[in-house]
Amino acid sequence: MKAADLPLLTDIAAVDLGSNSFHLQMARVVDDQLFMHDSLREVVRLGAGLDQNKMLSQDAIQRAVACLRRFGERLRGLDPHGVRAVATNTFRVARNAGELLERAQHALGFPIEIIAGREEARMIFLGVSHSLPPYAGRRLVVDIGGGSTEFIIGQAFEPQQMESLYMGCVSYSLRFFSDGKLSEDNLRRAEIAARTEIQSIRHGFYAGHWQEAVGSSGTARALGEMMRLNGISDGTITRSGLAELKAWFLKAKDVRKLNVPGLSEERKAVIAGGFAIMTAAFAELGIERMTVASGALREGVLYELLGRMHHQDTREVTVRQFQRRYHVDGQQARRVQALALDLLEQIAPRLEMEWLEARQYLSWAARLHEIGISIAHPGYHKHSAYIIENADMPGFSRRDQQILSLLLRAQRRALTKLPKFPTHDDHWALIMILRLAVLFHRNRMDVRPPRMRLDWNDSRRFVLKLEENWLKNNPLTEAELTVESAYWKDVGFSLILE
Repeated sequence: MKAADLPLLTDIAAVDLGSNSFHLQMARVVDDQLFMHDSLREVVRLGAGLDQNKMLSQDAIQRAVACLRRFGERLRGLDPHGVRAVATNTFRVARNAGELLERAQHALGFPIEIIAGREEARMIFLGVSHSLPPYAGRRLVVDIGGGSTEFIIGQAFEPQQMESLYMGCVSYSLRFFSDGKLSEDNLRRAEIAARTEIQSIRHGFYAGHWQEAVGSSGTARALGEMMRLNGISDGTITRSGLAELKAWFLKAKDVRKLNVPGLSEERKAVIAGGFAIMTAAFAELGIERMTVASGALREGVLYELLGRMHHQDTREVTVRQFQRRYHVDGQQARRVQALALDLLEQIAPRLEMEWLEARQYLSWAARLHEIGISIAHPGYHKHSAYIIENADMPGFSRRDQQILSLLLRAQRRALTKLPKFPTHDDHWALIMILRLAVLFHRNRMDVRPPRMRLDWNDSRRFVLKLEENWLKNNPLTEAELTVESAYWKDVGFSLILE
């Protein structure tokens, strides 16, 4: 499907697969604005299913799958381009995340992206910023999730500093309050552990770097509501309010006996871990008061979707930034991109993946294929692949980066040395196209390549037809194409030259 063929979407949805809760948020697009009209939330406690070896229990996987089956029913009938599902910390750390991802996607009926911690932070800030009144100063946003806590400083809708720390209300509640008991000792140990983590980012996030502190997600909302309903504050989280709540915790002695207005039954099991992290954040970052935002990750995902619909794709901005950062030869990138996209058009009917998705991957790969030259020219394809797979790339999911890294690693030399072989025929086709586009522009000059036709009528057989006598007049390229055919034969493919 070409970009021009995309329908005008009026209903979009975001699914947030957190370590504590799963959320579904629906929105209607009216005059380029989002109007939230339906939402679902289920406490899944996925992070609680992780054992000491980072393996998810089958019970936890089943809870997740059952929830997503219900979400899938609500999403049924929506345009696939208008639904984006993102998974966070537990999916990132679980050793059997592959099994969970496969079953989760089947239950939901839509692809699920595992996003990196900083990408999660970026979209949290986007969601929080859209849920608050405009503010001229810099905001600190603290989002305590089930398995990780994100810290972001930004202005308007632009995050400027982002960090994600591996601590959350679920993981800390299991680690320090597994029996439900509340004491001065385990509250102190949990807070010290959180302060130790936060100290690693303290220099860039301490008071003075920002003018307003904002909390988002379940822990912040629960603490703010507890303070509001008990007359401690107007819903703002304060340092003195946290001290008062701590006294109530110690008096109760057990989370199951915490009968505090504003604290729901489902939040009780994880409130102690979240409270310890929030207290540590106040202490380490010099926070005195914190407002609570209604927006968070899922709203950020929706606004990101809206931006893509209006050709404001964060991934395009990231690609341009990488080209500048790694001093890419823009003219060469454009030459390779033009030929690659022309060849893609020729085999488009054979693709199983959407044409638009294939076009994006090839376009990004062509524009970034030489970033590794800034490290060293020999083996630059390996350096390019390493950078893409391991760098923070705003807007890109882990899957996006893995596919891009594969394309860049496979752009030249022997295919038998690929660390991970493609499992999808379409990925082999994209590799073929990128390699040919690079090969025909080795001279790095604005010389028109020969007229050519790429056929892919069999999943393991490619035929490249070139204009008559061109190869005779270009013996160097002919020799390179002969070597290229041998490379493909080594991995069970045929590249036939006609």
